[in-house]
Amino acid sequence: MKGIILAGGTGSRLYPLTKVTNKHLLPIGNKPMIYYPIEKLIAAGIDEILIVTGTEHMGDVVNLLGSGKDFGCRFTYKVQDEAGGIAQALGLAENFVGDDSMTVILGDNIFQTSLEEAVNAYPGIGAQIMLKEVEDPERFGVAEVDNDRIVSIEEKPDQPKSNLAVTGMYMYDAKVFDYIRTLEPSDRGELEITDVNNHYVAEDAMRFSVMDGWWTDAGTPKSYKRANELVSSDTE
Repeated sequence: MKGIILAGGTGSRLYPLTKVTNKHLLPIGNKPMIYYPIEKLIAAGIDEILIVTGTEHMGDVVNLLGSGKDFGCRFTYKVQDEAGGIAQALGLAENFVGDDSMTVILGDNIFQTSLEEAVNAYPGIGAQIMLKEVEDPERFGVAEVDNDRIVSIEEKPDQPKSNLAVTGMYMYDAKVFDYIRTLEPSDRGELEITDVNNHYVAEDAMRFSVMDGWWTDAGTPKSYKRANELVSSDTE
């Protein structure tokens, strides 16, 4: 199992905080944001980790993280030349992953629960995503489920079919790269991870679990503030 942290994007919603640094280097509690997904992967037994980030602040990311020696893991780095979506960023990991399976975390996802149980439950084939019940599902990709099956995933629907948001934690087999190559850009001009996930849904190869504990992204001023509050309350 390889680990991948997607830490690119412009961070425009957090401007001007992101004018001089990558969003994922901003502090959450007493640590840079990117430390949290790294620590979750390592605690789940994953010690080969690829960091994908943009060109502008790659040097800062490498200077902060180094080889991985200080974390007890090994880092590899890939540059996403331009913001082309989560799926495009994931596509850069193909040579790193090879024929292995992978756990992918969006670098601005901050959450309480351990990944160990989900990683151990993943059979190594197909896909597995983590869902979370939220009060505002229209902000996220939303999963419609039927017992233990995901029926569909809709991106930011006006009328959500459930309150189960697709969080930024995904487990895939190497077939994910074949699916990425078939994608067309969305109306936003990006390759969407929801389209990747729906390929697995169509093949009846998508598993899921519902997260315990709190979860938030940290990509907007409001959610960034919430992430700091949640982490602070967890360490008091």
